[in-house]
This record gives sequence, structure tokens and C-alpha cells, in this order.
Amino acid sequence: MKEYRPGSAFTGTIGRTVEESSPAWPEPNRAREGAPNVLFIVLDDTGFAQLGSYGSPIETPNLDRLADNGLRYNNMHTTALCSPTRSCILTGRNHHSNAMACITEGSTGYPGYDAYIPFENGFLSEILLREGYNTYAIGKWHLTPADQISAAGPYDRWPLGRGFERYYGFLGGETHQYYPDLVYDNHTVEPPRTPEEGYHVTEDLVDKAVGFIADSKQVAPNKPFFMYFAPGAMHAPHHVTNEWSDAYSGKFDDGWEAYREKVFERQKQLGIVPADAELSRHDPDVPAWNSLSDEERRLYARMMEVFAGFLTHTDHHIGRLLDFLEELGELDNTIVMLISDNGASSEGGPQGSVNENLFFNQVPESLEENLALMDELGGPKTFNHYAWGWTWAGNAPFRRWKRETYRGGISDPFIIHWPAGIEASGEVRTQYTHAIDMLPTVLDAIGVEAPAEMKGVTQSPIEGVSFLDTFEDAAAPTQRHTQYFEMLGHRSIYHDGWRAVCPWPGPSFTEAGAPFGQPIPKETLTELDASGWELYNVAEDFAENHDVAAENRDRLIALIGTWYAEAGKYKVLPVDGRGTERL
Repeated sequence: MKEYRPGSAFTGTIGRTVEESSPAWPEPNRAREGAPNVLFIVLDDTGFAQLGSYGSPIETPNLDRLADNGLRYNNMHTTALCSPTRSCILTGRNHHSNAMACITEGSTGYPGYDAYIPFENGFLSEILLREGYNTYAIGKWHLTPADQISAAGPYDRWPLGRGFERYYGFLGGETHQYYPDLVYDNHTVEPPRTPEEGYHVTEDLVDKAVGFIADSKQVAPNKPFFMYFAPGAMHAPHHVTNEWSDAYSGKFDDGWEAYREKVFERQKQLGIVPADAELSRHDPDVPAWNSLSDEERRLYARMMEVFAGFLTHTDHHIGRLLDFLEELGELDNTIVMLISDNGASSEGGPQGSVNENLFFNQVPESLEENLALMDELGGPKTFNHYAWGWTWAGNAPFRRWKRETYRGGISDPFIIHWPAGIEASGEVRTQYTHAIDMLPTVLDAIGVEAPAEMKGVTQSPIEGVSFLDTFEDAAAPTQRHTQYFEMLGHRSIYHDGWRAVCPWPGPSFTEAGAPFGQPIPKETLTELDASGWELYNVAEDFAENHDVAAENRDRLIALIGTWYAEAGKYKVLPVDGRGTERL
């Protein structure tokens, strides 16, 4: 059968009759024979120390089998917040280059901040669609400007407008796990069941993921797919039935310090952290577990039991998706990349929360009110989140958490599984990587070049770099030498084993004497640049414990200058520390 490229000259012949003519057909988009599937699994608010394969006591057997038969990276970095990181994953460009400095609801009218991801920053879905792939998005989106997610549209920045053929999930940053705000393709739908009938959104999302793949594979079994699977877990609300949370009854009664110490020891045994690594300090914002009352310890331990049950429940349903791919004979030739979008979240506040929306509006909660609802935690009547002592523990060995650019906010678990393409298994990789490097690595692995234009729009340069050589070579040199960070005024810069950090409003809220979300006047920014930066040799000081700024003043000044150079290059300015006011 003759084919010709659409837009080129017809290669058949046309005579007066069919007998005198020969046909030719426009060449369809076809992936190369044997092209691997691609599956991105993006967890939410999952810290470095919360997966079993990263040292956690929380049971995640399905994610652990990916690690056991694949690779774990201990030096992967994100942006410290969800929408920004997700934009990096899907475009291979930095979050300010994507105009996604913050979550979509926190957009401001500056080029790096308006939440309108430029069409010149093409999505991986748009690239692979042109290469003959089916493309599916499942779960949390949170990449459409907040004023464009209603039925009035426009729809060009919804999933189907950015290269995905099918979508099922929720467009915002979080949703009720029992009563979710669901969108199917370009229209809203109701959940198929109620919680009384056993409904949970994670199970529903996996059902749709399996269905989308099955729809195509039963007709075109050799056609590869790209799936972006992003459940609402582990973002609040931490919703799961008692069947799952009660399995952890009593497991966290010894508190968050004990959790950190046990996980840290396990991380060393697993090789996830260097043998000479040190556990970061006790965070000044977190009370000592033994200083709490019996009622506080009982409530906070239960909050962690619910979180752990929720994570194991999530792992179980992701396992159903993996099992389905295995039954199809597709799992080994699927490039699975699993990542969290930022470190563990402190949005439950110091006391935890039965309604996380109170935190965002800076409304304090009382111990008495939360205790009264303790038996409802995980159920549909609460919108719960654990106390931030567990956040600190969940990011061990690092300091701090989501929204801040210390390693606790930006260093996340990252697993790659692709037996057909990677001989090594169960190994740890230490090369410095960032979420923007995922897209170019996938393109490199499947032999596709980033297009110069898509849909008539000239494409911007990919800002990530491939780390494909690390798949087989544990000693491969790091390809990424410099990476800036900025989130809500909290800044840092990495360069060749060194990190400079300028925390805002300070290293902790206690030490700063101020809460999260304070604006940064110009005089304050000048003072911060003069004396507010810390310096860490992370090549030797894995968890940023030893500030060596005083002994390395010239290096620090050079790194601050590099941060501003990167800020100018990637549209990071103006520095904006506002939180609730910005929202």
C-alpha cells in the first residue's frame, strides 16, 4: 500500500478510470514498532521518608516492587509546590518559564506568575500524540488558570486542549475523596456511587485508567500510550475507611521523633542516604512528642494512622493498574516514572486539622473541637490533615517542608521502572536531577526529538536535560549543574554540589517571629541579600545541617549572583512572599 506524507504530493496515479489509476493514502501518525508506553505517576504531598522503599514503615508494596525491579533516585528535585512542579514534569521547562510560579489560584499579573502556560512550551502529551501515541490524563490537573475552569471555558488549557485525547479527574488542586468535583473530557459528571456504596475517588480513577487503556489495546494492541496518572492522594483531605487506617493502630504512638530516627536508620541500610549523613535538627516549630498531653498524642497519632492507611490504600489501587498492564504483557515495556510533586505538607498546621480550609484562611482550630471529631477522621464528614510534626518526620532526613526550598520541600522520592530498557534493578542513583529533566529523558529513551513547532507555534527550548545515561551507569556524571528555586519568596540555588538558601520569612516561623505568607518590602529584600543567605556543601552535608556561609563568603556571593542571573533568564522576578493575600 502506497502512502505519502500529508501536505506532500499525492504519490499514486490518477487516470480517466479506476482501471487506469493506482491509489495512495495519507500516512497516519504511527509510533515506531516496539515503542514503549510511558506512565507518569504523580503523587501529591508525599515526603522523602514516606514510601516503604525510602525507609518508611508505611506499607507500599506495589510502589516498592517498582523500586525493587527498577531504580530509586535520592537527588531528584521539584519546585516545592504542586502546580509549578506539574508544569515542569509535562513541559520540561522551569515553573516560572511556564508562568506557574505558584498554584493557579495564586497567579499575579507578571510573565512568570500569571498561570497561562505558553503554547510555545509544548506538553509531552502534545509531542507524543504526534508520534502516534494514545494520550490519557487521569486525576488532578491544576494547570488551567483558575478563571477558566468553569463550563464557560475557554477549553484550550484543559487537558484535551493540551494534547490529551481523554481525561477523567478534577481540575483544581484538591477535592473531596468521597464527593469529588469530577470532569470527564470537557464536561462535569457526578461520581458513579456514594461513599455509603463504597465509593472512593482513587478507586474510580484507576478504573478509568484501566478502561482507557483497554479501549485502545483491544483494537490496536501495538499502539503505545502515554498516561499521566495523578491521584489526589496524598493531598488532604486524608480520606480512607477504618479498614485501612485501623491496620496502623498504635504504630505511631511513640511519636514523630521516633519515626524520624527509625526511618533514617532504615534509609542508611537501603543506601537511600549516604552512610555518613546526619539527621537534620529538631524543627523549632514542632513540639517535642513527650511535651504533649495524653490527649494531644492520642489525636496526633490517629491523624498519622489515617494518613498511613490512605497511602497504603493508594498503593493498593495503583497496584491494580500495574497488575492490569502486567496481564496485558505491557508492564515491562512501559517507562514508569513515579514522583511526588513536593515534600510532605504542613497545611494541617501545628495541631492538625479536621477542615484544612481553616488553615488556608488562618483560622485557628482548638484541640477540643478536633478531639470531638477524632472518630470521624478519614470519613466523609471531615476534611482532615495531620499535624505538622508528621510533616517534618515525613521529609526525613531533611529540614522543613512543602512551600519552602530547603531540601524538605524540594527533594522527593523518584522511581523509574522499565525492565525492557533498563538492565539494572533495585539500585539507587545519586545524580542531581530535577522534574524538568523527566520530559527530555523520555524523549531520549524513545528516540524522539523535541519538535521545533507544534500547531503552528514555534517551540521554546527545552530547559531540562536527559539523564538517560544513569539508567545503566550508576557512576554517570551529573548532567545538571545549576538549578534555581523560588517559591513564595523562599529562594535557593544549586551549583555543582553547593546550595545557597535564603529562607522566608526565616529558617522557621518560630525563629522568624512571623507566620508563612508575609510580603517582602524592597528594604527587606536588600537586607536578605546582604545577610539572609545560608550556604551548604550538600555533596558532603546531605541534609543541610552545617551553614558554612561565613567561611565561604566569596562562593556565597557568587551563588547569589547566579540566582539573580537565573531569575532574569527564567522570569522569576519580582520576588513575592505573599501567601493568603496573593490567593
